[in-house]
Amino acid sequence: MTAREEILGRVRAALADIGDRDIAETPVPWTYGRAVGTGELAVVDRFAERVADYRADVRRCAAADLGATVRAALGPIDPAAGVLGDRVVRDLVSGPLPWLDDERLSPYRLDAAAAVVTTATVGIANTGTIVLDHGPGQGRRAATLVPDVHVCVVHAARIVDDVPAAVARLRTIGAHVRPLTWISGPSATSDIELDRVEGVHGPRSLRVIVVE
Repeated sequence: MTAREEILGRVRAALADIGDRDIAETPVPWTYGRAVGTGELAVVDRFAERVADYRADVRRCAAADLGATVRAALGPIDPAAGVLGDRVVRDLVSGPLPWLDDERLSPYRLDAAAAVVTTATVGIANTGTIVLDHGPGQGRRAATLVPDVHVCVVHAARIVDDVPAAVARLRTIGAHVRPLTWISGPSATSDIELDRVEGVHGPRSLRVIVVE
């Protein structure tokens, strides 16, 4: 008996008690467990705490102060490098910045950009995770992964307790059928010596602004 025959024989034996009905049509009851909550901290406070744990820069502001807060988070910008951000973001920030239009820019030009500014679809308090669905305000995925700095604006109303609540929110707004980017802190990895290296798989610096 060959290895292939042995493997297929085991598969057939495991399926021997399964009938002819289509398994895909069998309903599977599924409900998420109850929300775990955020302990003694409010949802927004827990989110800010967990995001900061990832070595991200966290700032909180009122809507009226958003423009000034974004500019402060960006710091000095080389006008030649530019800042990526679509029309939704520019209207939110409403201030003088060397905006860069992303008209399918090459990876090399994206890499040369000083930063990218986006909004977020959902923030998850207990994991400090930000979810982008790359709709208006968030740009295409490459534009959020290649620049060295990502400034992300998260509105407090979009922050939920946990991952199940985030998935439910994404389903409610129809974002679950689109490619999503889940961000937990700046890009970081480590080698076998456990030396941490940031910026390998995405922005080296994540600066999150919570609008309350």
